[in-house]
Amino acid sequence: MDTIAIHDRISITALIDGRLSLTTPEGTRLLLTPAGPAPRAWAWALDVSLWLAFMLAATLLLRGPRMAQGVLAVLAFVSYWGYPVICEVYFQGQTVGKRALGLQVRRDNGLPVGWRESALRNLLLVADFLPLAYATGLACMLYDRQFRRLGDIVAGTLVVYRDKPPARPAAAERDAAPLPPPFPLTSAQQRALADLFEREQGLPQARLEELGDVAEPLTGTTGAASLERLRSYAAGLKQ
Repeated sequence: MDTIAIHDRISITALIDGRLSLTTPEGTRLLLTPAGPAPRAWAWALDVSLWLAFMLAATLLLRGPRMAQGVLAVLAFVSYWGYPVICEVYFQGQTVGKRALGLQVRRDNGLPVGWRESALRNLLLVADFLPLAYATGLACMLYDRQFRRLGDIVAGTLVVYRDKPPARPAAAERDAAPLPPPFPLTSAQQRALADLFEREQGLPQARLEELGDVAEPLTGTTGAASLERLRSYAAGLKQ
């Protein structure tokens, strides 16, 4: 496995199965699966079809004087270039086509894309199109291990599959039997323990078990068993 460090101290590990493992300074591990040319092409085709349908409707509404034709030209330019940027920034890196195919755009460090990254990668679609039918973009994706086209490489972005959050095991969904902690906890420690289980639905199970390992001095055990003991302590605090 090859591990590198990037400017904001997020480490990236390229895995053998094609997934990228990113570890943040807080210890959160992100697994990203880059999307290949085929699903990206289908997503692009769907987005273009929607844009053509929009422009057809606008053309029917703006038929007539030359001013209307000028407005139509401006509308075509703004909608073609603005649609993907606005969607990627405000809708979690997803246009309609990407959402339909389960894809999203992220920075190469796993963070959401911003205006700069999205605008840059979409403006460079012109370079990716050259010399014909996105030949440059396709060649870049086939050569790059992360299937990045030229615009992605310059903007520092990735197109990845958006994984569905894993279902919680039954033990995480039932109420735990309340237990008193082995020694008194400070108010800050009690608050941290309560916050853990208020936020657990947003944390990967592997990360929760890592926190269980950290709590070994309190629970006397590790992993999932430690997590369940913490859950019982948190239930005891509510009584």
